[in-house]
Amino acid sequence: MAWISCQSRRCAMERGRTVFDFADQLAVPVPTSCGRKATCHECIVEIKTGAEALCPRTGAEEFLRGNYRLACQAVVENPEIDVEFTLLQRRPKILTTAVASPCELDPCVVRSGDKVLYNGEVIDEYRGHIYGAAIDVGTTTIVIELVDLATGVTVCIVSLENPQRFGGSDVMNRISYDSGRNRGELHKSVISALNRELKEMCKQLGIMRQEIYEVVVVGNATMRDLFFGLDVETIGQRPYKSVVEHEYRAGKRASTCLVELAHRLGILTHPQARIYGGPLIASHVGADTAADLLAIDIASQRDVVMLIDVGTNTEVVVGHAGRLVAASCPAGPAFEGGLIKYGMTAGDGAIETLRWNGNAWDYRTIGDVPPTGICGSGLIDLLAELRRHGLMTPKGVFANKVRELTIVPDAGITFSRDDMSNLAQAKAANYCGQFIAMRSFGVSPDQIRRVFLAGAFANYVNVASAIEIGFLAPVPEDRVVKVGNASVAGARQMLISRRKRQSMEELAQRIEHIELETTPDFFDIFVEGCQFKPMAAAPVLRV
Repeated sequence: MAWISCQSRRCAMERGRTVFDFADQLAVPVPTSCGRKATCHECIVEIKTGAEALCPRTGAEEFLRGNYRLACQAVVENPEIDVEFTLLQRRPKILTTAVASPCELDPCVVRSGDKVLYNGEVIDEYRGHIYGAAIDVGTTTIVIELVDLATGVTVCIVSLENPQRFGGSDVMNRISYDSGRNRGELHKSVISALNRELKEMCKQLGIMRQEIYEVVVVGNATMRDLFFGLDVETIGQRPYKSVVEHEYRAGKRASTCLVELAHRLGILTHPQARIYGGPLIASHVGADTAADLLAIDIASQRDVVMLIDVGTNTEVVVGHAGRLVAASCPAGPAFEGGLIKYGMTAGDGAIETLRWNGNAWDYRTIGDVPPTGICGSGLIDLLAELRRHGLMTPKGVFANKVRELTIVPDAGITFSRDDMSNLAQAKAANYCGQFIAMRSFGVSPDQIRRVFLAGAFANYVNVASAIEIGFLAPVPEDRVVKVGNASVAGARQMLISRRKRQSMEELAQRIEHIELETTPDFFDIFVEGCQFKPMAAAPVLRV
């Protein structure tokens, strides 16, 4: 008997039934708003195994690539083959908290008697509450924080995987996808996901969606502009700038921030709610980095600090209140589970720590459940342990030149040279960003007074392990501060403080941006960064 499975649940296969039918039977909540008529494009699932058991793609699925299908269209034709599918919007272990500086309460939306005002303009009658939402739209994950604008108190935080992954696992693939015949599908998917989350929030809290009067959105340039439905093709072409940045540089707009009405984007808040997109810094260094800088109160930093927001696209900023340089590192999804055979995002069953005991691997999984793969923090540990115990050379060659290592025999989890190669390139991108940014500013690692590690992955990584393999600059560990999801914390500050918002718009215009690939010795630095050994001290060019 063949089985169809999802989220460790399974049932017997039957010819003629859709994946959606089986999801119902398995009690797996697949999103939809069209009554399974294939018009909303929300019920996208990834077919992990057994795609050949299903009917060919229908016309309604022409926008999908790879092993992605619409659950309402994928019909079982061969019930003798096992099928496993996963949802695009799972609930992984996503960091929603952050270390943030104090912030005064001065929102754009306020109550005045029985009226609700936005920057002095009446937009509604007072309904009992005034809320706003701060949203960090990451390439891999999305975090939404609902805030009471009358008190500044956060009332709800939710997180989910970004449903746009059917368009690719990194920004360049998303740009390529959106530049083709299916332009708009990525925008549609993220707005649909946001609306579902807002609807569920309001239901759980017993509030009306019309009481949400402003939404602040941050993300890298591609993620932010896709959210607003803008053409992102120019971000994927030299000089890698969004249409908004091109207009700003040409003097056609005062800043790179965006403001739109909710009803024009199809967002189910108050129709007159403003959707504010935080300012871009330059190229791929976007509004999420600007929000990070707010969260760490960069305006008060007099010593040289370094911010590293680790993700599919890592951003690095070096400097102090008087001068800042920034770079973007296209690290790719390897350390977030992509391109690694047994890699996975940080959800239940993911191995998050690993130690070699001399005979076997000791590990801990998220949720303390049987292992199903290895997430980013576990991969960092694995690489460091292989080096510490002489099981791998700096160039990534395993002892005895074997091609694959067994990590968890009972679960069949392995780690191969191909996995190693993908991690080496991802690590090298992070290495280059830090090395070149420090060198451009004129400091070496020992002159960095504080390193702020932002993002969920960085929050769980073992700092010593990361330094040993060259993933992080060799700054003394006691100077490293994990600041959590600083992007959503900064977005929250933009939401509740007009002064903070304005100061960030002004600061973003003064930050110096470095195009890593135009650095004359970039290739040499990248090759050096591919090796699993501590980063060399960056030479000081100027003070």
